[in-house]
Amino acid sequence: MSRKADWTRKVLGVLRNDLTLVALAVAFVVLSAGVFVVANREDIVAHDADALDGPFDSETVLADTQSIDDSLANSDALFDAGSLLESTEPAASDTPFVPELATDTPSFEPSLRVFEGKIARGQTLSQALNSNGVSGGVVHGITTAMGKLYDFRKARPGHTYHLELGRDGELVAFHYTTSEIESYSVSRDGQAFVSRREEPPTRTEVTRIAGVVSTNLHDAVVGLGESAQLAADLADIFAWDIDFSHSLRAGDEFRVLYERTYRATPAGRERYLGPGRILAARYTGASGDHAAVYFASKEGRGGYYRPDGSSVERNFLMAPVRHSRIASAFSNSRLHPILGIWRPHHGIDYAAPEGTPIWSVADGTVIYRGPAGGFGNLVKIRHADGYVSYYGHLSRFSGGLAEGRRVSQKQVIGYVGHTGLATGPHVCFRMSKDGLFVDPARLRMPGGSAVTASLRGSFTNSRDTLLARLDGTAPLVETDEAL
Repeated sequence: MSRKADWTRKVLGVLRNDLTLVALAVAFVVLSAGVFVVANREDIVAHDADALDGPFDSETVLADTQSIDDSLANSDALFDAGSLLESTEPAASDTPFVPELATDTPSFEPSLRVFEGKIARGQTLSQALNSNGVSGGVVHGITTAMGKLYDFRKARPGHTYHLELGRDGELVAFHYTTSEIESYSVSRDGQAFVSRREEPPTRTEVTRIAGVVSTNLHDAVVGLGESAQLAADLADIFAWDIDFSHSLRAGDEFRVLYERTYRATPAGRERYLGPGRILAARYTGASGDHAAVYFASKEGRGGYYRPDGSSVERNFLMAPVRHSRIASAFSNSRLHPILGIWRPHHGIDYAAPEGTPIWSVADGTVIYRGPAGGFGNLVKIRHADGYVSYYGHLSRFSGGLAEGRRVSQKQVIGYVGHTGLATGPHVCFRMSKDGLFVDPARLRMPGGSAVTASLRGSFTNSRDTLLARLDGTAPLVETDEAL
């Protein structure tokens, strides 16, 4: 007998007489098969949970493990481990989840382009928008749509704007804010544009203020606790009669009856926004006694009139700039500060910060715009009755200003500079009549239209009431004196 057969007979003898060893061998086979099956089933369950993007379900795994243990308890399964392992393989339909790849990238390009900003000193709305890349066509569309409500020649530093353009650069909406109580907007309505003036709910009360000038009108008003805007508005009313940079003297007196504007805050309190319309004013000093009252006609058009019913407006303003000082007056012989020689100075030099707006003193036509030797950048405007005004040493010209262009009184034509023969920023203002220079400070031009005969009675009653309240001979009905 061969060694192999002899060894086999001995092993079978041992197994036949030693049931413990047989039991251990069977237990080892069963345990190994169970561990393998459970591990394989956990992998499948975990894979399915990830594919469904859900939480791992441990109860399902335990249930599956229990079913395997039950299967192992069956004797047929015990001796057919191969078929048991095959039953744990995933079915053909249980294919793994494969995420679909995106073929297109969505566009996040905004539907609107928004521009916001503030008008800077010496800047126009057109310049502010153009600096942001806004086309001239859009600017023209804005000014055209809003032309009947607001004249952008009145734009001032600090005014803010909000512009919305479509993807193709077309105008969608525009909002322009001049103060806390006044703003204007343009919005698209189909193929047309709608413009409107917007004013938040406010409350006004009437009060009066009186003071004495020691240095200038601005400091006198601010020293009483009121906004500098009131001083500017007062100077505008008397701009045809008083040169506030030349004619003021210490000791001059002023009195103003005006509206104060308030607005409710979210907290329920009122906040003072600033002075509103001046109703009556008086200025007494070296330039004389000047008084004006506001009067609105039946047509709803208001303006300022002297007590005799004549309009305060004249054909010519007294000065081409606001809040300046006289650096050199009209003279037939003056020592030139740069040339060092004596020669006539037939004009008035108004010193002001660089970039201060300069306006035309009357309606007229531009007859020259450009460099002019010692005058630097010069503008000449022809007016009615043979008058011509000159504005020299400008830093730059107003946009759109050209020879042959019509300009209106108080329209900005340029900005203060020191081009040409100048020692500092100022405007040299001159006036000629039929070719001969005249002193602008001595000009007394005819006034504007007076109150019509049909409104004379209404004007008289309004004038008497306002002047009485201005001078303190009648009580303030709306409020006590605030200042």
